[in-house]
Amino acid sequence: MGNEEAVFFSRILTELTLSFHIIYATIGVGIPLMIMIAQWVGIKKNDEHYILLARRWARGFVITVAVGVVTGTAIGLQLSLLWPNFMELAGNVIALPLFMETFAFFFEAIFLGIYLYTWDRFENQKKHLLILIPVAIGASFSAVFITIVNAFMNAPQGFDLVNGELININPLLAMFNPAMPTKVAHVVATAYMTSAFVLASIAAYRLLKGSNHVYHKKALFLTLKLGLIFSIATAIIGDFSGKYLAEYQPEKLAAAEWHFETEENASLVMYGILDDGEVKYAIKIPYALSVLAHGNPFAEVKGLDQFPEDEVPPLYIHYLFDLMVTIGISLTGLSALYVFATWRRWSFVQTKWFRWILVAGGPLAMLAIEAGWWFAEVGRQPWVLRGIMRTEDAATTSGQVDLMLALFAGLYLILGIGSVVVLRRMFKKNPVEQEIEDRRKEQGGDLT
Repeated sequence: MGNEEAVFFSRILTELTLSFHIIYATIGVGIPLMIMIAQWVGIKKNDEHYILLARRWARGFVITVAVGVVTGTAIGLQLSLLWPNFMELAGNVIALPLFMETFAFFFEAIFLGIYLYTWDRFENQKKHLLILIPVAIGASFSAVFITIVNAFMNAPQGFDLVNGELININPLLAMFNPAMPTKVAHVVATAYMTSAFVLASIAAYRLLKGSNHVYHKKALFLTLKLGLIFSIATAIIGDFSGKYLAEYQPEKLAAAEWHFETEENASLVMYGILDDGEVKYAIKIPYALSVLAHGNPFAEVKGLDQFPEDEVPPLYIHYLFDLMVTIGISLTGLSALYVFATWRRWSFVQTKWFRWILVAGGPLAMLAIEAGWWFAEVGRQPWVLRGIMRTEDAATTSGQVDLMLALFAGLYLILGIGSVVVLRRMFKKNPVEQEIEDRRKEQGGDLT
């Protein structure tokens, strides 16, 4: 296998691993906050349905954490095996955030174990709720620290480059690089948003399948309210991300928007196709790109004509950007419609067709997460460390990467199917109606 093939298979394997891991990582970041909010609402309202929500979500969460550990370990392994030149160059810089990410995970895992073990051991539920705080903090900071590594790859700083080596390293300066604020905020907010829509999708599905229990209705309303809040937050952070790109990675913004020539009053290009370098069938929003880039409808936005051809990202990232934005806007509108219609007691929110749309919200939110990460990673090309090391120079020259790709693909297939089967059996054998009845008998109260 030549170096060209090794680079190709290394990129495919890394993309496969990240695409699979991001599913469990997103759930791992967002679900703890959902559990904490559900339990807090249950305590505040003295409503056992929300307490039960937290309890059942926590059980399923443990399964996703276990799979996330395996795929997260695979990423660390592949960094060294597939990208040894990058690790040799930048390993000393990214070591601190990688260590902090591991510490945050163990911090989360310890308190998660305590939380699960101490169910029904506190007469005062508020004490049990306090244990969830470090779980949610640890989960979120795992995302913060691993995203800092990615941010450094997009905006490297905090060192001197001498004879192809990074010296005089300042780890804190490297961590707090220009890309860090928007990337970290966007990753965390979208994890919360996606987790909310995934849980809402499950609740809507159970209602469609005939379980018309108020438990599922409360779960649906709570998660879609949270989904609305975090989707609005994501949109606001996305605006700041556009301004970051215009300042620090203008070639990425120009490629994403098919903005070929530098000009003022730049229009935002949505959808369309490229035909011999000509944009066709697109929707162009006047002045919107100038607003996104600089907050000024008359501002000049750099085009691809300002950059060497071999430093321009692949132009298909435009489709990834469109997909991400379209789904985000659609889910914001869907959740806003549901919350408003529920408050107004409009009956269409209980119809089958509308609930099927709500069911689709979870998979669509996860698809938007995938598109966002593909956009982030492909949009940095041809660099693995922007402006310093190209992807082709960072990869291994091993002839066994294709075999590794097949083995890891098999592993991810087993893990994916296995986690779905385990989660399905876990909740099928213990339906909410039965659990509510059991807890009613234990507590001598009425949870129906």
